[in-house]
Amino acid sequence: MDSAAALELVRLTALMERTSGRAEVVIGLLDGPVAIAHPGLTAKNIREISASTPGACSQATSAACMHGTFVAGILCAKRSAAAPAIAPECTVLVRSIFSEAGASSGQMPSTSPEELADALIETIDAGARVLNLSAALAQPSVKGERRLEQALDYLAGRNALVVAAAGNQGTVGSSAITRHPWVIPVVACDQQGRPTPESNLGDSIGTRGLRAPGADITSLGTEGKPHTFGGTSAATPFVSGAIALLWSEFPSASAPEIKAAVAQAHNHRRKTIVPPILNAWAAYQVLAAASTRR
Repeated sequence: MDSAAALELVRLTALMERTSGRAEVVIGLLDGPVAIAHPGLTAKNIREISASTPGACSQATSAACMHGTFVAGILCAKRSAAAPAIAPECTVLVRSIFSEAGASSGQMPSTSPEELADALIETIDAGARVLNLSAALAQPSVKGERRLEQALDYLAGRNALVVAAAGNQGTVGSSAITRHPWVIPVVACDQQGRPTPESNLGDSIGTRGLRAPGADITSLGTEGKPHTFGGTSAATPFVSGAIALLWSEFPSASAPEIKAAVAQAHNHRRKTIVPPILNAWAAYQVLAAASTRR
């Protein structure tokens, strides 16, 4: 699916014509490290927040670097780059949550609940308003999941939103991430808007989640040419990027208002395990109407 078709599928085109984002709107990218010097990115808009977990790649060919750079391209590449480049003027905080010696290419990266909880708190304390999370949980434990739930509760009280990949195991169920009421889970869909076979579905995903393009998405590669990839981790930044643009247009809106606008744009009660598709322009209209009533 080319970038133009992907963006139009979720009605992002019109919103992107209005704004490229604002530096005051900070996106937390919890992923692999990013090739910050990539010519398709604007380095001044990307910041590392942890010296112990560098946000810049040390191995351009590692799966972690490729994944982080790919997702960054969807969120904030230059509009002239071979990537969706949704919000290039927003600030991106890179917090690496998996090692460059970790998952092989094509696998969804994983992290422990404890590591993820620490990263979430660190990123929100550094100023992020929307957090993009494209990682699965490895080695879950009751103690670790409780700590993760507490971290997500903390974010809910800080006027921030968490957008998370639903996962690519093709199962019906949930995780400690997608079960949390403050998380917006994202399912990948094809060019016709149908959920991809590998996308996880479930009650919490259907109730609070969204579908977004995640089949053969092209974004930035780390070896001098664009990279094509798919799955829920590719779909997630379409939702995160849309939220960043909405906050750029309506800076006084609260996190609940932004979250409700994205959900209410579909204007129906959800009773299925399959979430509706993102409609960024309808969400914009909801917020615009609310702003005129103030």
